[in-house]
Amino acid sequence: MVELTPKEIVEELDKYIIGQKKAKKAVAIALRNRYRRNLLSEEFKEEIRPKNILMIGPTGVGKTEIARRLSKLVEAPFIKVEATKFTEVGYVGRDVDSMVRDLVEESIRMVKVEKIEEVYGKSEKIADEKILDILIPISSKRKSSNPLEALFSTKEEEDENSLKEKEHIMNKRNEIREKLLKGELENEVIEIEVEDNYNSTIELFSGFGMEEYNINMEDIFGDFLPKKTKKKKVTIKEARKIIGNQEAQKLIDMDEVTRLGIDKAQETGIIFIDEIDKIAGKDYSGGLDVSREGVQRDILPIIEGTTVMTKYGPVKTDHILFIAAGAFHVSKVSDLIPEIQGRFPIRVELENLTEENFVEILTKPKNAIIKQYQLLLSTEGVNLKFTEEAIKAIAKAAYITNEQSENIGARRLQTVLEKLLEDISFEASNLDNRDIVIDEAYVNKKLMTDIQQRDISKYIL
Repeated sequence: MVELTPKEIVEELDKYIIGQKKAKKAVAIALRNRYRRNLLSEEFKEEIRPKNILMIGPTGVGKTEIARRLSKLVEAPFIKVEATKFTEVGYVGRDVDSMVRDLVEESIRMVKVEKIEEVYGKSEKIADEKILDILIPISSKRKSSNPLEALFSTKEEEDENSLKEKEHIMNKRNEIREKLLKGELENEVIEIEVEDNYNSTIELFSGFGMEEYNINMEDIFGDFLPKKTKKKKVTIKEARKIIGNQEAQKLIDMDEVTRLGIDKAQETGIIFIDEIDKIAGKDYSGGLDVSREGVQRDILPIIEGTTVMTKYGPVKTDHILFIAAGAFHVSKVSDLIPEIQGRFPIRVELENLTEENFVEILTKPKNAIIKQYQLLLSTEGVNLKFTEEAIKAIAKAAYITNEQSENIGARRLQTVLEKLLEDISFEASNLDNRDIVIDEAYVNKKLMTDIQQRDISKYIL
């Protein structure tokens, strides 16, 4: 685990997320505690459980982004699940154990990528040799087309001819190898054999939702069914990638990858449960709706710490960090069952975004939305610039729209900018003037009229 102090973690999160200091501080401490736990003796290490976090706040204020950026900082396995997707045991739908299975899959994928990167240099060399074999195969003794030649030739003559042929082939191979290494043959087309992953038998059984029962049909039938290959014409550059990946898969030990993947999921995994407020409270409809409380009771043992069976083996959830989030507009945190409340000791209320926050979101983050639009339009040769007043006007438009209608937080900026730049994006390829400056007047013309009309319409009977 990367040794980042809580202060450094907050500084990294500040590069992408504006405001929400309390939430950043809480997740930074939770992450640092994981590092501290790893330094303890095995006896105490088992006793210390992660302090799960409950984030309370409206949509679009940065709840999911904080959790996602956090996992990237320490390269931890991370999955986001919607609480509303799960159903109580006995109903048709996803069971809660699937969140742990998804985390393990993600963890194993991460470890596999790391291991492949370690051996990729070796696999590329093997790929070059295989490409060389396709271009100039090492043939055995050349057979003459004249059957009578064998009757009159001596063994010494045959050996001499064979030696000359081998020498000629090796010289040619060395010449081609040199060209391959220099990259002179990258665009030449060759025919290679690739594995055909599609199997109709496995596809047929996969349609029955066997994955929910930890059954991987490929594992069952993979050993019995022969590996199918198909011929494919590709450039040498593409062939090196395809053969290199195939060889890298053979060089890594999948048993070790699975073991390390399970350990990584158990020790550093993060599960983000979104929309947890939607399963708070009880159902009073009396219909066939799945019990919300039932889903909570199913999730409870996962958060408390249990063993979930996966196709890779048993996985313990005791040290997985759970971050739950919800708007809690209709329901309250107290509507969750007491046991669930107790499993989220750290509660953070995220603040609504202000007009000043919108200005910062538009400009400060590394992946600021204005930078994204500028880069997109630069591909068409359009140089897009925004004045400081224009940025303030966009922020004001987004803030007012959130106040007048549904508050969707920072996501409103995407709606506003799409409306603002609609005509420019449409005409980008045909514009004569390639330098476009968006000023306050242009923003007011495109956005403010619509907002004022909506505002007035509320008072007309």
